[in-house]
Amino acid sequence: MNETGVPAGRLPLRERKKQRTRETLTSSALEMFTELGFDETTLDDLCDRAEVSKRTLFRYFTSKEDVAMAPTQDFWRAFLDEIAKPPNPSSASDPPGPFLGIVQEAMFAAMDRMPGDDWAGSVRLSRRLAAQTPSMNAHGLGFCDRSIAQALATLTDRFSLDASGVLRARLVLEFSAATFRCALEAWAALPGEPRRDRLVTELRGAFAAMPDALTLAG
Repeated sequence: MNETGVPAGRLPLRERKKQRTRETLTSSALEMFTELGFDETTLDDLCDRAEVSKRTLFRYFTSKEDVAMAPTQDFWRAFLDEIAKPPNPSSASDPPGPFLGIVQEAMFAAMDRMPGDDWAGSVRLSRRLAAQTPSMNAHGLGFCDRSIAQALATLTDRFSLDASGVLRARLVLEFSAATFRCALEAWAALPGEPRRDRLVTELRGAFAAMPDALTLAG
């Protein structure tokens, strides 16, 4: 699949080659960062391992942090694609329902588009590295913030939200992003090599806990 979850078999040959190069760069980077350490691995080391030039690397990524966080960023790109999808024509006359439900459905649809356990393994390595590397963690949070802003703009346009609606939609997105991060961290901390379906289970459990969390008494 490409970075937004489109099956590779549906892409033109040129796009499939580009996707393979991107996947090679990502997997090579995560292997080296895990073996040698993020700060100790240079761009030259990475290019040598992946057998590409720096020029090629910068066609796909802007920095080491960008390579290392690619698996999670692919999820957020797919999420934005799902948020932007028009409603199902068969239910176009039905009320859209709570925004929390719309956002949750988009997150689970995005998860379904990720390429199985290969993606899960890359996410696990990336998340564990980010927990030890402040620059990676900051890069990931920044990408998440930009994704929330883009999703908010999409929802604002799609539902013609007023100022009050924009605030509430943003809160839904912020809460949902925090819920995803909590589920991701809990999943990455599990022993062994937890699969993608376990991450889905963690995410469902985190969303189920959200209502009680908002009314938790001190």
